[in-house]
Amino acid sequence: MGAQLRVYKRRIRSVTATKKITKAMEMIAASRIVKAQRQVAASTPYATELTRAVTAVATGSTTKHPLTTEADAPARAAILLITSDRGLAGGYSANAIKAAERLTERLRGEGKEVVTYVIGRKGVAYYGFRERKIADSWTGFTDSPTYADAKRAAAPLIEAVTQETAEGGVDELHIVFTEFVSMMTQNPVNNRMLPLSLDTTKHEEGKGEILPLFDFEPSAEDVLDALLPRYVESRIYNALLQAAASEHAARRRAMKSATDNAGDLIKSLSRLANAARQAEITQEISEIVGGASAS
Repeated sequence: MGAQLRVYKRRIRSVTATKKITKAMEMIAASRIVKAQRQVAASTPYATELTRAVTAVATGSTTKHPLTTEADAPARAAILLITSDRGLAGGYSANAIKAAERLTERLRGEGKEVVTYVIGRKGVAYYGFRERKIADSWTGFTDSPTYADAKRAAAPLIEAVTQETAEGGVDELHIVFTEFVSMMTQNPVNNRMLPLSLDTTKHEEGKGEILPLFDFEPSAEDVLDALLPRYVESRIYNALLQAAASEHAARRRAMKSATDNAGDLIKSLSRLANAARQAEITQEISEIVGGASAS
């Protein structure tokens, strides 16, 4: 009976230590969410206004720019998938990967070859384990991304879009990331970044709104050449910040669940340990009474 009590006590100490770790990770993730939310709030207006500026240039000119013009028969599409570098975040990375897989199947169903780019060790490990080719990957910054990280990831994507498909280029650029909605809700989404969709502008024209006229110096094509790389970088940076906030929120929720489960397990083990202790005391009393009666 004493051996059983020692087993319970050892398990209680082990679970208590685990609970302390998960509680600390929950608090760290909660503190980082605030900073990530501020960064998202600060970057979103810039990305939105830059998108409007690029759209205005594209619709205010008759220039057929390769980054704003739909290919007649798109043959290749690039997907940038954003996952996490670390685990212990519930289904955060798995949900983003599933969204990328659904997008891949849809694009292949349309007859397009898919080229995959991945940010985050979890995504790299997923494709590596399945021996699936990745065009390029980046790791080590998913929980605290900077604009330099976004710029580094955007460079090969912009190069691929500007190249001819026969030379390894792509006709479309999609991004899959986890959008931060609230502390409790984070949704994996996929957006097409290039070619730029002009549906919003056309919709506004249908309302009868008067759109401004533009003069371009030195030319509309040069303006697009300068704006579109910044557009891609800003969209990737905003997606990285959204993904980072989502990762911290998912990790906080997962660690809170683990902490609560550890607390419940400690209570259950404590009850079993108390029962074992009471049984041991009862047995000792019975032995004493039995010995006294025999004498």
